[in-house]
Amino acid sequence: MSSTDTLTPSQTSTNAQVLDATTHANIHDKLARALGIKTAQVNAFVKLYDEGATVPFIARYRKEKTQNLDDAQLRALEKSLNYERDMATRRLKITELLSTQGNLNDELQKRIDNATSKLELEDIYLPYRPRRRSPAAKARAAGLDVAAQAVLTQEVTPTDALADYQVQSSITDDSGNEIEVDFSDITKQLAGVQAIIVDEWTQALALLDNLRSGFAKTASIVSAVASEEKREVGEKFKDYFEHSESLARLPNHRLLAMLRGRQENVLGLKIEGEDAPFIEKIIKHFELDTKAPDARQEFLTEAATSLWKDKWRPHIEHRLLTEKRLTAEADAIDVFANNLQHLLMSAPAGRKVILGVDPGIRHGVKMAIVDAQGHVMLDNEDKPVVATVYPFAPDNKMDEAKKVIDELLSTYNVDLVAIGNGTASRETDAMIKEILAANSELQAKSVIVNESGASVYSASELASDELANLDVSVRGAVSIARRLQDPLSELVKVDPKAIGVGQYQHDVNQTQLADSLDKVTQDSVNAVGVDVNTASPAILAHIAGLNKNVAQQIVTYRKEHGAFDSRESLKNVPRLGAKTFEQAAGFLRIHGGSNPLDATGVHPESYALVDSLLAQTGQALPEIIGNDGVLNTIDTTALAANDDNISVSAIIEELAKPARDPRPEFKTANFREDVNSIKDLAEGMQLEGVVTNVTAFGCFVDVGVHQDGLVHISQMANDFVADPMNRVKPGDIVSVRVISIDEKRGRIGFSMKPESEKPARPAAKAAESIGNDEKVSRPRSDNANSNRPNSSRPATDKRPSKPRGNRPDKDNANSNRSKAPKADKAEAPSKMGTLGALLQEAGVTKTKK
Repeated sequence: MSSTDTLTPSQTSTNAQVLDATTHANIHDKLARALGIKTAQVNAFVKLYDEGATVPFIARYRKEKTQNLDDAQLRALEKSLNYERDMATRRLKITELLSTQGNLNDELQKRIDNATSKLELEDIYLPYRPRRRSPAAKARAAGLDVAAQAVLTQEVTPTDALADYQVQSSITDDSGNEIEVDFSDITKQLAGVQAIIVDEWTQALALLDNLRSGFAKTASIVSAVASEEKREVGEKFKDYFEHSESLARLPNHRLLAMLRGRQENVLGLKIEGEDAPFIEKIIKHFELDTKAPDARQEFLTEAATSLWKDKWRPHIEHRLLTEKRLTAEADAIDVFANNLQHLLMSAPAGRKVILGVDPGIRHGVKMAIVDAQGHVMLDNEDKPVVATVYPFAPDNKMDEAKKVIDELLSTYNVDLVAIGNGTASRETDAMIKEILAANSELQAKSVIVNESGASVYSASELASDELANLDVSVRGAVSIARRLQDPLSELVKVDPKAIGVGQYQHDVNQTQLADSLDKVTQDSVNAVGVDVNTASPAILAHIAGLNKNVAQQIVTYRKEHGAFDSRESLKNVPRLGAKTFEQAAGFLRIHGGSNPLDATGVHPESYALVDSLLAQTGQALPEIIGNDGVLNTIDTTALAANDDNISVSAIIEELAKPARDPRPEFKTANFREDVNSIKDLAEGMQLEGVVTNVTAFGCFVDVGVHQDGLVHISQMANDFVADPMNRVKPGDIVSVRVISIDEKRGRIGFSMKPESEKPARPAAKAAESIGNDEKVSRPRSDNANSNRPNSSRPATDKRPSKPRGNRPDKDNANSNRSKAPKADKAEAPSKMGTLGALLQEAGVTKTKK
């Protein structure tokens, strides 16, 4: 299902109000069938949703009502509900318009009712859309409709049909406005008659469906360089300079690459396909071969040709391309959302003292220390503990830098050193390790941290507010340290587009993208919960029921009145009303407050139920929280949930493991100290790395050489891998073997297969035939505005698998994505290098015209 726009909750509510009960019931039944759930579950969700309940709240605290639908199911239900309501509203509007025009009939009504997409609905209405200035409308206004009907229904030549036509001195449209037209000679009159006939034939929607289906199966998309001068500036699109492939089998990522090339005026795109078979179908449908006399038949055949070439084929090409684009955009958004979710939910280092390091060469290595709560530490003079050293060229003050860092690590008992993975990261990491090795009293460990977007945060208004006393250049070091400590709390401060896990993010519907990423962020934040007394406005804004304004009100109130002592005191915050409190309270934690339940995931509405549980045990609340032994002895048969909101067993489970963090255990990859750049790599080398991105054609792995290498889908496992996302996730630590190196292009190929799975005939280097369409590495960058693609499909995506492949250019702040498209014929093995052989082995190679 593809959507051309995204509705706000208010728009959705408005649409719901104009639909009758029968329509609502039909929508609910349809959603239940599509999602494989019960209609009662849909009904329960819709009721809560329309009352203003958020998905995280429903998933956590209304499980009984929805019969345990999880957040993923609820999000799918929410998206489908909004789409179907929007469809139903538009369906109703089109029905009303056709009825008013007098064009509505049973066949049209059936087509409208059976339409499955907005594009299809608009196609049905298109022939009836008023066009007062179209050639056919002008011809009708000029009185040529009589002659047109004569040609259609009588055995008369077109010229004879116009014998009695009188040219009008003044012509007006159906609104009474005078229009300028010229039908003074027979040629123009014949053209007007033909325009009316073609316009009438466009209402043969069943024929149009048949032609569209046939054309879709045989059409090809062809791309070519726009002009010779674009060859050099558009080098990243060179694999599309002479490219042709089936439109029906075109992979999503490749279409987006072509569309971007066209947007940048590097590529020209066109759809190629036959005309004759489809014109013949039109002639057969309207039985034009039987028309007499010959002049009439020839005239109508010309009209059939015009209908196809001038009307239907351009329309079909546009619709097919639009459908493919919408599907590709939806897939790209799903990829981004899925990767973002795994990044946000990556393991936190926890309450550690961390030295954040923002590496650099000319401008020095910036450093800042944050305490266990994430605050910048202060020295004896209440000044922030920050420093800048210049160990590398041109200053080369290595000894001085080591002395400063050693003193920082020793003085402030640093547990971890978080080193940004930008320029000079490996050199900085090596320096830190030398310092740690030289001083046995130091217990710190260095960790490379993805710094994508840190510079964006540093210059943001939020950073200015949080770190007002720090220079912009040092704020990045603080952000890097906090990312290691608690990735979720820090990454929500950065626009997801700057984090570096998206694909073609600037090419997709920005409203849909923002909505999808916001939902992922909201689900992640609420899954973990936040400490209301330390949380930033950025993370509070994603709590269920809250928005930026209320989040800021909470922080402002906290600053003015001190830490919140209880959830109940949140009701004193301006703009935080009863409904907002209901939605948000369970996800807001208060540690060390007056009520121990405020530090758990138990919702305040269930506190009375907990009191009933306590009465059975005869023990105080602090004694039973986390005490499985006591909790398991409670008899729950006599206790009922509050209005079936949440089960007693769920409350007991929460008390047993209060505020359990769903994120994985923190661990780090061990990069080889002798491998710091692509020059240090050798084929066959075994390395440990971190998965940075998952795509439809494999995954990218960081092994500490400033650019990520590609593990192609064919090299991920011995068995068949249908979807890489089912095998690895961003943040996973994996072992890889180097199988190809292209230092000139900065590309690395990895394999996760055992050594025995190497190709039988390795080549010395990757063949030149493997161009941008099979890129295998990702140069690092912290430019949030760069354009870098990637591709993958989330594990929750239930659509049929599509052809896999990579992209030719950059789309986000942290990567050059790869691509390995399918082709009808593989190149000869003798012309392929190691990577080429692997791609051929997987049935993947570059398509050439």
